[in-house]
Amino acid sequence: MHCPACRTSRLQPTKFDDGLLGHGCPQCAGTLVSLLHYRDWAERRPAQETSTALAAEAEVGETSHALSCPKCAKLMSKYQISGTRANRLDLCGSCDEAWLDSGEWQLLKALELSQRMPAIFTDAWQRQVRQEASEQARRERFGRIAGADAIARADEIRAWLKDHPQRRELLFYIGHD
Repeated sequence: MHCPACRTSRLQPTKFDDGLLGHGCPQCAGTLVSLLHYRDWAERRPAQETSTALAAEAEVGETSHALSCPKCAKLMSKYQISGTRANRLDLCGSCDEAWLDSGEWQLLKALELSQRMPAIFTDAWQRQVRQEASEQARRERFGRIAGADAIARADEIRAWLKDHPQRRELLFYIGHD
């Protein structure tokens, strides 16, 4: 099998994580992982805590072009990891194989998603990712308009109003000139 990202290097069997095997590319350091093997590994592995500080430090690659599955040559679908990260995992729906670019496994571990990787490929997860991305874009847009201090204060008020018993009346009061 050839690397779907480089297209020239041959994938080699590699130890992806302790007890999890995959096929790695020696050139770009990406890895092909069978979700069947991954699920077996995840069931046998105890949950572990990791530091989210790693997420900011991780060197993470990302292929922008469409990838072909190295097993069946069909196009792989891209699934965004989170609404705050641009990285996307590639999945072959036919072979149930996932391609992780260089550093994406470390990113999943840092985001505490390494034990829940198949969830990323669900419609519910992708809807949540789109909502997160939309909320972040909205915050950034209002931050440019009103400034960071005003947005922080507005967040405090939103949190206070969220479960307030007279929420509707207070919002009407605030909106009425």
